[in-house]
Order: sequence, then C-alpha cells, then structure tokens
Amino acid sequence: MDRRLYAPATQRNRDVILDVLRAHLPARGLVLELASGSGEHAVHFAAGLPDLTFQPSDPDGGARGSIDAWMAGAGLANIRPALALDAAASSWPIAAADAVLCINMIHISPWGATRGLIAGAARVLAPGGVLYLYGPYKRDGAHTAPSNESFDRSLRGQNPEWGVRDLEAVVAEAAASGFAAPTIVAMPANNLSLVFRR
Repeated sequence: MDRRLYAPATQRNRDVILDVLRAHLPARGLVLELASGSGEHAVHFAAGLPDLTFQPSDPDGGARGSIDAWMAGAGLANIRPALALDAAASSWPIAAADAVLCINMIHISPWGATRGLIAGAARVLAPGGVLYLYGPYKRDGAHTAPSNESFDRSLRGQNPEWGVRDLEAVVAEAAASGFAAPTIVAMPANNLSLVFRR
C-alpha cells in the first residue's frame, strides 16, 4: 500500500522556498522541519541541499507514514525517519539543530502552537541558528490581498483558534525568545518567507 500523501501547494511553492533556503541556511548541519505534513517538502529540500541533513517531524501518525514513504522512494542518505513532535510541547525529542523550518503551520493551528514553535526553536538552535517560517501573514493588522482575507475567514470558520497571523505578533514573539528581526522575502500567492536568526 502506498502511504504517500500529496499536498497540491507543495508542487507550487517548493522551488521558490528552496531558493530562499539556499540563500539563508548554513552550508552543513542538521535541519529540523516541524509539521512536515506529507513529507514532499522535506524530500525536495534534501535532494536540493545534499550537504545538509534533514529531520522531518509531525505529530500525526498518518503524516509520518507518508513522510517515511516519500523518503523510502527518494533513496536519499541525508534525510532521517520522521519524528513524532508537537510544536506546542514544552520539550522536543531532539536536543539541537542548525536550522528549524516550519511551512504553512502557523495559520492552521492555535496561537499556542506558534508560541511553542518559537520557544522550542530557541531551545534547540545555537546562536546564529536559523528559524524559517513560510505562509500568509497580515501586515500592520491588514490582509495583504483579498484572497488572504477570504482564506482567513475560511480558516476561522473551521476553527476559531486558527487564522492568518499578524506578522508583528510573530516577530514580537520571536524577539522575546532571543531572535533578531527577520529577513522578509515576498513569495508568490501573497505568502512571505521569514528568516530569523537566534
């Protein structure tokens, strides 16, 4: 049985994200990805950045099965089996990483997950380590596009704790955990890449 899941957005955004990662990740080291979902991003990034080792993770068992199935099919030596990891947890099953990635999670989880993600990244990253976040954000309290506004309404309709976050709130949370102001890269489809350094 093929356990691989497919996320249509991955095909659209994986190459532009990889370009940003190439510019900002260290040349070597361990990259922890949170909320890896289907695993398609992790496999694509591991193939494109062969000198880095990727550690995908997800709290959902079905997602971890998909990640490991994609990994098995790719035959890459620089990607590890998926870890069970909840971003909001006060301790993570990994002690150190050189970079932490989180793509399209912040808006489909409660705010506590974002706070946990940032606090956990601060725990596992050494000074200079990279925290990379990707997704839609509001700026100065306003949506950056009508499509993001309708997406936000749809998310909040599914779960009132979800929703497109204020960029400034995320930056303030990161600053409180010892991260410098982010490099912000505009991405297609009204998304942003945020690159924080500890």
